[in-house]
Amino acid sequence: MNIERLIIAIALFAGSVAASGAGRMVLSLGDAVRLANDSSLNAFRNRNLYASGYWEWRTFKANRLPGMSLELTPAQYYRYITTRYDSQQDVDVFRSQQMYTASAGLTVTQNVDFLGGSLYLESDLEYMRNFGAMKGNQFSSVPVRLGYRQNLIGYNAFRWEKRIEPMKYEKVKREFVYNMETVSEETVSHFFALALAQTEFRLAKENLAASDTLLIIGERRFSIAAISQTDLLTLRLDKVNAENALENARIEIERARLSLATYLGLDSDTEIEVVLPGKPAAINIQEERALVYARENSPAIMSKRQTVLEAQRDVNKTRVESMFNLSLNASVGFNQVARTFGEAYSHPLRQDLVSLSLSIPLVDWGVRKGKYNIARNNLNVAQIAARQEELSMEQDVVITIRDFNSRQRLVGSAAEALDLADRAYAQTLQRFIIGKADINTLTLSHSRQQEASKNYITSLQNYWLSYYKIRKLTLFDFELGVPIPTDFDRTLGVK
Repeated sequence: MNIERLIIAIALFAGSVAASGAGRMVLSLGDAVRLANDSSLNAFRNRNLYASGYWEWRTFKANRLPGMSLELTPAQYYRYITTRYDSQQDVDVFRSQQMYTASAGLTVTQNVDFLGGSLYLESDLEYMRNFGAMKGNQFSSVPVRLGYRQNLIGYNAFRWEKRIEPMKYEKVKREFVYNMETVSEETVSHFFALALAQTEFRLAKENLAASDTLLIIGERRFSIAAISQTDLLTLRLDKVNAENALENARIEIERARLSLATYLGLDSDTEIEVVLPGKPAAINIQEERALVYARENSPAIMSKRQTVLEAQRDVNKTRVESMFNLSLNASVGFNQVARTFGEAYSHPLRQDLVSLSLSIPLVDWGVRKGKYNIARNNLNVAQIAARQEELSMEQDVVITIRDFNSRQRLVGSAAEALDLADRAYAQTLQRFIIGKADINTLTLSHSRQQEASKNYITSLQNYWLSYYKIRKLTLFDFELGVPIPTDFDRTLGVK
């Protein structure tokens, strides 16, 4: 984690701990999402996946620039017996040979993407010293040699890389945004799991307190024969059930708290209290507009398009390799041989090379044809899979938007239902206390109030899950009307 992310994490923590005490955080949904996108293990994994794709792109760009290499053989010693011709005796004889050699070569290369060849500039120097009967030194130099080599009829790997690699990098960037939106979506689930557990715990405490109060009232009314023994037993059962429900709620809130803390990358002992978001503002998302953004930005669709392009590359490769291949290597330069270093670079002689190589397959028993047919079938499969992925994505977008629009309406009705249930329970409780409502009516009203409270939280959760899923599918922020921004340089830790 770099300094900027550490500062953000500290700021979020400090803001959340305010008025809460050490080791305790009060988190809104927005705080939880920002903290997850900054400090969670999933966010860290996503940043590393993006960094891997980024450096792969940088490697591709670097391969398009001139490259320089230096090859050195500073010392090489030979001692062997070889055949030599003796002109005086007119016979071949074996003679002992000792030789020391050294060489150096400097090469600059530049790939030519459009043509598919390589332009090169070379400079070489070799030194040789003989020992034994034939002693002497020799220098061989190539001060400069300019050349070009390529397949005249063949597969052009450079041209296909130039088409595929930019698409791969764009896919990597969109995958990063998509994965971070997935983190946001998962954070919503953890956040509302704790919110629901906290609500159930609060309701359980209120229920226990109310059950205890009602039992006291019931015992007094039973003593004057105002209620039956069955009603009194029911009140006692309600208190026992309330005690059990409170203990279960305590276990669930601890489990949900630990799950959220772990996901956010916080200490497992951190006490977290979540604050429910208010009623969300209405957002109108048009299906056609969302589909346009999804088609442009979906990493899954881009991945399928990349697969199709790679399959087209394989078809081209197998097709041209099934025919004859003609390659060219041409160069022009200078060279010289002398006994001293200085003379090796004096009055260099012209050195020319033109080479045409032809390779013609004669009999391969259908191997090349088979490879071509396989590649062509793979292309058909890739094109069908790409179309299926696009149709599946479009269906997912349409269903999610319709679900989102329904969730917006349900949040409002759930809030209204909760308000009505709260008021109905308060009035029923007062009527029970003054003896104008029976225990069954009170229990039913209380159950409705608890159910309405849970339904409201669930409706909020479903709304925000749908909201972040739409963002994930389209990589577009419909609330602000802009693409989801991402500082990729900050992601890599560079300024």
